[in-house]
Amino acid sequence: MDKARTISNLTGERIKEYLSEGKRFDGRKPDEFREIIIETGISKNAEGSARVKIGKTEVIVGVKMNVAEPYADSPDKGNLMVTAELLPLSSPRFESGPPKFPAIELGRVIDRGIRESKFIEFEKLCIKEGEKVWTVFVDIYSINDDGNLLDAAGIGAIAALKNAKIPKYDSKEEKVLFGELSNEKVPLSKETPISITTHKIGDNLVIDPTRDEEDISETRVTISSSNGIISSMQKGNTKELSIEEFNNILDLIEKAERDVFKKIEKSLK
Repeated sequence: MDKARTISNLTGERIKEYLSEGKRFDGRKPDEFREIIIETGISKNAEGSARVKIGKTEVIVGVKMNVAEPYADSPDKGNLMVTAELLPLSSPRFESGPPKFPAIELGRVIDRGIRESKFIEFEKLCIKEGEKVWTVFVDIYSINDDGNLLDAAGIGAIAALKNAKIPKYDSKEEKVLFGELSNEKVPLSKETPISITTHKIGDNLVIDPTRDEEDISETRVTISSSNGIISSMQKGNTKELSIEEFNNILDLIEKAERDVFKKIEKSLK
């Protein structure tokens, strides 16, 4: 589907006109998120889980763990696999069947933000070097898409990992006791990576776009950072960004990162 045709030209022009005056249809400023609601521990069957709502956008993230062989280039470290499923119930744009590019990209962007930040201490997930390590599976499901699934998924992944506990493991039988959790949490670093996506619409930059705003976005940049230290970056769409615009993006995400971090921490208390 051609995203440029999903909203009328008139609506698109009105959005740009409002943004040129520093306004948005829902009354927010360009650097403001919609209301963020985070719930953790929502699944009895997952090792960790979270539901995240940003405005009307909603995702559920589950963390599952199993024992497997380590990757050949990291025999003493655990594994990570992030997948995303964009469900038809969340938007008529999504279809059943094998994952298409938007789902694959979403999973990869979240994976990179977690992996490159060293958020998970993979060396502590080693059971027997070269033979057995814990694999962490992060599964993302869209429930409703009203724009900015990327940030909702990123927040959900971090919250679910912070909520997760490692299953019990029988070292004699060398098997996972599924359904029984230990008191040991997934080993995480003190630095929490927060992914914030900035969109360029006309000559303006916004964070947390609605679906209509996202449809007329000319380019976007997702930056994962913690306390101002960038660990990963992903650009989407074709429009270029100037150095000045990129510096403005860094300013936008600095405040947003702090605000989102506080909401995640509050949800875990």
